[in-house]
Amino acid sequence: MRRMRVPVVGVAALVMAAALPGSAVGAPEADLAYHGVVSMVGGRVDLRLTPRNYGPSAVPDATVRLRWSVAPANKQALPGGCVRSGARVMLCRVGALAAKAVARPIRLRVRLKGAPSEVRVEIDTAWNGGAVDRHRHNDRQRVLVLATGDEYSF
Repeated sequence: MRRMRVPVVGVAALVMAAALPGSAVGAPEADLAYHGVVSMVGGRVDLRLTPRNYGPSAVPDATVRLRWSVAPANKQALPGGCVRSGARVMLCRVGALAAKAVARPIRLRVRLKGAPSEVRVEIDTAWNGGAVDRHRHNDRQRVLVLATGDEYSF
């Protein structure tokens, strides 16, 4: 398997071409997880997400995928390392992550189309550098967020 360095804007193309995590035989094993909080008021979602690697091996590069039940507004500023990958999907680069390490937090402020009373956000690993993750339960989160301003932890 050859390695490629892809700039952040190429993350979407990389994810489309990559196999799902955990499919490589003889690949290093890592356990990615995502924890954070999310809240919503008036169609604006504030999401703070911290990626973690519980190990035992390092991850050379990782990308987290966010799927929204309500489409985000077409024009908005995303933080560096994040791109749109479809009408309701965003990808954010986590980068390299040592074993038993915490990555830099990812913070998104997303405007949704309209002012929905609720939104569901699904968070999972889109790319993990080819590592095997035998504990996929902790890198897949589904959070229902009501438009109350309350913070929901995951």
